Amino acid sequence: MATVPSVSYSITVRLEVPAGGKAVSQLTHAVESAGGVVTALDVTNAGHEKLRIDVTCAARDTDHAQAIVDQLEAVDGVVIHKVSDRTFLMHLGGKIEMVSKVPLRNRDELSMAYTPGVARVSMAIARNKEDARRLTIKRNTVAVVTDGSAVLGLGNIGPEAALPVMEGKAALFKRFAGIDAWPICLDTQDVDEIVRTVQLIAPGFGGINLEDIGAPRCFEVERRLRELLDIPVFHDDQHGTAICVLAALTNALRVVDKNIENVKITMAGAGAAGNAVLRLLMAAGARNVIVCDYLGAVHQKRDDLDESLRWIADHTNAEGYAGDLRGAVKDADVFVGVSAPGILTGDDIATMAKDAVVFALANPEPEVSPDDAREHAAVVATGRSDYPNQINNVLAFPGVFRGLLDAQAGGVTQEMLLAAADALAAVVTPEELGPNYIVPSVFHPDVATAVAAAVREAAGGRARGFTEA
Repeated sequence: MATVPSVSYSITVRLEVPAGGKAVSQLTHAVESAGGVVTALDVTNAGHEKLRIDVTCAARDTDHAQAIVDQLEAVDGVVIHKVSDRTFLMHLGGKIEMVSKVPLRNRDELSMAYTPGVARVSMAIARNKEDARRLTIKRNTVAVVTDGSAVLGLGNIGPEAALPVMEGKAALFKRFAGIDAWPICLDTQDVDEIVRTVQLIAPGFGGINLEDIGAPRCFEVERRLRELLDIPVFHDDQHGTAICVLAALTNALRVVDKNIENVKITMAGAGAAGNAVLRLLMAAGARNVIVCDYLGAVHQKRDDLDESLRWIADHTNAEGYAGDLRGAVKDADVFVGVSAPGILTGDDIATMAKDAVVFALANPEPEVSPDDAREHAAVVATGRSDYPNQINNVLAFPGVFRGLLDAQAGGVTQEMLLAAADALAAVVTPEELGPNYIVPSVFHPDVATAVAAAVREAAGGRARGFTEA
């Protein structure tokens, strides 16, 4: 599927052009003729003979960015000085930092923040460990834990390469929920080592966010940590995705006037995200579901079923359909894809039921072209930011953890996940609801607070603002 220029491939080209003539106007034309989009053009130095100009533009990918630079260099009189990738510039030195919340301007303040005054606080916690939530960062701190085995759509790229993603996740926690999160990138993919390491560091955190750990290991890691720890353990790839999908589907079905208990749902993807989405949809009332993986429909007579696939086979596909994804999509009211790019066509979507709903969430390339899907489906959602109805986990996890931390919850329950999904769906008012607006913007001011309040209530906790003394 062809992509359009994106800010994620934004470059700034510093160049010189002759002060007179048409060179300046030719710069914009050169970028546009190469298929790029000029987003800024700044004169940084002016002389009688030369102008120094920074041209900022968006490209489709790195090869396209180079093509734009070549086109600019071909303009008569242009001299290229420097090309900067704006995304890499943003990541230089990392995206997060530790900042002290208290002043350390004199000896008195130092004596209270550190020794000898801090000893009194430490002894108070030694007498009552629960005071750690009140007197330390534990009350508002989350560990973002990964082994680098399933990073975004990049696969098993390791803990160092996962760090920029985990930093970004920590930045989102702070921006949307005021939570201090820290990346923990583990140089092991052994389940026992991951579990033991997280168990050992848990005293310093109020919650654990598991991130980008490959299936099926992620299931065991989460299960064992939930049994061991007295703080919430949340696997965002599973439960964050499930919350967002259920919220979006709740509103999509309102648009087409259908009921979750009565619709036929076909899913592509039986990994971590697919498994969690399925379980939450069924908890919300879904009954007629077929799940497909790369071998086709999951059914009870398959001889390759592991524990996770066995659960799916036992709880879905009651008629025992044994065909492929295309056959499973036929006459379905809803398609949910959390799998691989380009596995369906517009013609496949045309075989779905009237007023179909299509969630093609593989990123960056969806399971079916959104443009093709929109020719036949009533509502289409993707994981992409350049189409309406982006299903983005940032809609869920900041508010979920805000609610968990405020309630001082010891774990995460299905009731909390359902409450979060209901609250997220309700942020979209009846007046706003439509085929192109089934989920709010990630920047909607009510998203995190609404989700947090719902989770806090489901956890049975009262509001505890993270700035409380």
